[in-house]
Formats: sequence, structure tokens, C-alpha cells
Amino acid sequence: MSNDITDLRFFMAVAEGGSLAEAARRMDVTASAVSQRLRQLETRLGLHLVHRSTRRFSLTDEGELFYAGAVGLLAQLDDLIDSVRSRSGEVAGTLHVCGPLGFGRHHLAAAIADFHALHPKLMVSLTLSDVISAADASRFDMIVHIGNLADSSMVAYPIAPNARFVCGAPDYLARHPAPRKPQELVTHDCIALRENQEDVTLWRFRKNGGEVSVRVPSILSSNDGDVVRQWALRGKGLIMRSEWDVAESLAAGRLVRVLEDWHLPEAGIVALVDGRHGMSARVKLFLSFVQARFKPVPPWRR
Repeated sequence: MSNDITDLRFFMAVAEGGSLAEAARRMDVTASAVSQRLRQLETRLGLHLVHRSTRRFSLTDEGELFYAGAVGLLAQLDDLIDSVRSRSGEVAGTLHVCGPLGFGRHHLAAAIADFHALHPKLMVSLTLSDVISAADASRFDMIVHIGNLADSSMVAYPIAPNARFVCGAPDYLARHPAPRKPQELVTHDCIALRENQEDVTLWRFRKNGGEVSVRVPSILSSNDGDVVRQWALRGKGLIMRSEWDVAESLAAGRLVRVLEDWHLPEAGIVALVDGRHGMSARVKLFLSFVQARFKPVPPWRR
């Protein structure tokens, strides 16, 4: 049997792609080339690794075992290489980072550029997406995430505090008196941000130990936070947004907070790392860098 390490990386791409077509797209080859190489690998192993038909693609029990082993072995290899290089002060290889669209554009991209200037031999790949699942844990070295992600295999490291506010433009509030309690939101025009399969029109509030949930009427919605904020700035309605996103507009008076004595669920910014394997030297280095960048006070609170 060939022990070529590229076989392990190849099978990881197949397993994580969820289909031969997606694996082919990620590797920039044809689906037929992926299918042929998979058959060759299965022949060498004497095992069926994948159930595949026109309607179904899933790993066999042996495929699941092989995938888990490949992930572990490659992580150990990367850690070994990182450790050896770090002894000489050199950090190299590739760091795969995923982050939210808006926060990624406004904060994470600049942080990565500054980090790379300090470590020019390290390649960094940044993917921006607001749709994150537990399956993404194995695709990235780190996922920068806002709020909670229910997945026990991932360990969350705090990066920065971040609250959520309900706010609107002065023009809108001149036409629609500010709500005094959450229940009054049902009479307002509200704008919803669709993200992470959340129930985006159910807004939850806390005050003095009590909780209130309100189903708000959504006249406009988008999956882009910048679009939602721009609609609010144009006086189209009230939004519930992260502090980091609206702090500048609030400070300039272009947006005004409402229901200030009510608290929304915290949405701290965290780094999610796969807890099934040790953290590599390059991940530790980047984590320390971004944590220091947002301390002692993040930019949106300065």
C-alpha cells in the first residue's frame, strides 16, 4: 500500500466536500479524475471508503475511520513542522481562517494584513461567510465567530466583548416615537438580518432578571449586515445589530439607541478552534495577536 501523504489530503478533500463534484472544484480538477483516484485508493486499501450513487454520497464506517485518522495524522505532522520551525523563530505553512462577512471586511482583514507583515513566510487564507456549521471545524484552523456556536468539538477563545443594540435613524424616530418597552416593537417597522439560520424576527430582551421575547414585523430583510445598517440610516426602520457595527454611527448621531435599559443577548467575538487536536504554533501565534489587538478596549468602545 502506498503511504503517500497526498492520499490523506486527497481523501480529506473528498470527505469534507460532501460530493465528488465539490471535491473536484476544491482541487481544481475534473470530477472524473477525483472518481478515478478514489477508486485507486480504495483498491490499494482493499476497502470501500464511500457510498456513492446518483442520489447518495456518504462515508462508509471504514471511510469515517480513515478520515478521522487522516485528520489526526496531518494535524500532528503540521504541529511537528510548526514546532521545529518555531524553534528558530520562523513560522511558515498556511493558516486557514474563516470569519463573518462584515466583521471580516472591517476588522479581521486588516488584522491579518498586519499579522502577515510580521510573519511574511506564513501564508494566510481568509474565507468570509456568515453561514458556519460544525462541519467547518475541520476545514479551518480558526473560525472567528460572533455569538455562540453549539458544537462541543470546538473550543472558544474570547477575542473581544460585543453587545447588541436596537437602534434607528433620527428621521425614523421623528416619525415613529421610540418604543418604551419591547412589546411596542410590534407597531414599528423593523429590519432583519438573516444569519446562521437563526430566528431573526424573534428579538429577546432581559431586564431585572426577567425575559421578554417579541416577534417583530420585518418590512425588510437581508443576509448582509452592511445593507441592513444602510437601510436603517435611510430611516427605513429599527435594527438589532452588533455594537461593533453601529458604534460609529451612534457616536456620530446618525443612529440612536432605543430600549437602552433592556439587554439583548451578548454576542462576544470568539475564536473557535477544533478541540479534538492540539493547537499548532501558527494558530497560537495568530490567536495571541488578535487577542492583543482588541485589548484592553476594542476599537468600537474607544
